[in-house]
This record gives sequence, C-alpha cells and structure tokens, in this order.
Amino acid sequence: MSKLRILYVAKEISPFLETGKVAEYVRQLPEAMQERGMEIRILVPKFGNINERKNRLHEVVRLSGINIAVGEEEKPLIIKVASIPTARLQVYFIDNDDYYHRKHDLLDGSGKFYDDNEERAIFFCKGALETVKKLGWSPDIIHCSDWMTSLIPLYLKTHYKKEPIYRNTKSVFTVFNTPFEHKFAGNIVAKAKMSDIDEKYLSNLTSADYLGFLKMGLEYADATFKAEEEYDSLHQSVFDSFASKKSIEFMPAENNHEFYYNFYNELAGVNELVAE
Repeated sequence: MSKLRILYVAKEISPFLETGKVAEYVRQLPEAMQERGMEIRILVPKFGNINERKNRLHEVVRLSGINIAVGEEEKPLIIKVASIPTARLQVYFIDNDDYYHRKHDLLDGSGKFYDDNEERAIFFCKGALETVKKLGWSPDIIHCSDWMTSLIPLYLKTHYKKEPIYRNTKSVFTVFNTPFEHKFAGNIVAKAKMSDIDEKYLSNLTSADYLGFLKMGLEYADATFKAEEEYDSLHQSVFDSFASKKSIEFMPAENNHEFYYNFYNELAGVNELVAE
C-alpha cells in the first residue's frame, strides 16, 4: 500500500508558536501519523513572534516569489522552512512583509485584534495551496484546523478542482473554541474570491465575522471535527447546521491516534488498513 499523504494546515504549531490548543493538536497528529507510515507536510503562517534565528528558519527560494491576490492587490509569497528535530518533521512557513512582519500574531501588543486579520487568513489559505503546487506534492488529505484555514475546502472544490495535483484531495476541517468579536470592514467576499469562483459560494462570509469563516470550513470540508468537548450554544448550532455529513462530535488528538489513522484511510478511499 502506498503511503498516504497528509497536509496539515493551521495558524500555529508547537514548539514554534503556542497560543492555544491548536498548536498541540497540530503537533501531535503529524508525528503520530508519520510513525504509522504516512507522508506528512505542515504549513503555518510565519508570524513575527516566531524567532527565526532560534528556530533556524531559512527561505526556500525555489518556492518563493509567487504573487497572491487578495482582492485587487497582489502580494509576494515567501516560503521558509524549519524542522522539529525530535520528530523529524519539516514545517513550511507562509510569509509576507505586509501581513506577518509584526511583533505579534493575531492580537497586537495591547490585545487588540488586527483589523486586517481576514486578509492575512485569505493570503494564508491561497498561499498554502499554491505552495503545495510548487512542491509538486499531491496530498490525499488536507487537514485544516481553526478559522484561519477555513477557506481551503472551498478553494479545493472550485478554483483548484481541475488541478491534477488536487484531483483526488479530500479536506478535513477541525473546529476550535476560538471566537473573536471583531467585524471586518470592506468587501470581504471580493478579497476572498478568485476569478472563476461564483460569489454565491462565498455568501457565508458576508457576515464578515468569526462565524462566517467557521461556516465556510464546515460547509465545504469533506469531513469535520470538534477538537474540544464543550462549546457554547451558538457554536453548536452552527456546527449542527453546516457540518458535513461525515462529522465527528468530539475527537481530541491525544490518545486517539489510531482512530485518526483509520479515519484518514477511510476518507481517502484506502480499503486495506494496516497500522504500523
């Protein structure tokens, strides 16, 4: 049986950046799946509070240089890479001078949500898919974690559906309890769309808030997870209304590695499940 290829996409991963449960979730699963024989890649944003020298990040010139459109603006994509020595895992970092060269991640020094975080998320989602194309590496599954990755399932089903590298790719979206109250300004649909995507597929974003992003991931992913046990009633109602048919109510990464191994194989259409 050929190795299943899984791409993990998230806003953070331990030990490079840890602001919540996302970082540990995305740290545990890739290592566990790699130990079971799967081929793994990881993509996260290169926020300014990730120390490049300490973590030995370096630019991958052959992958950098693409321009990513966010609305009418195009911004250059820079790709950096570093390793998690204890796990033999490589992590690729999406970077851009305008969006990520700040001292903090999503909140500034006073705890205020950055006004352009929606643009930073859109750039990240588009940049991640373009990076994988440049790598020439065809993932069987893209596992997206938290709201910042929520547009990837839609892009896979629209703009990228005819790309040979993504022809058989399935998407997974995991929901975390990370709400914010900020409402984005400007035409967020225009920023998120691509030339061949009908705006009706982006209608959930018109609310220009956290729940709009959450709905996008839940509606278009091939499978959905809840990574935490308790959510407020609003989270639960959105999950119930928009989650895909293949949804898992609560499944943390810890102590459930075998479940995820078999789940990935089933989702990818692999019949023979052989755990190493």
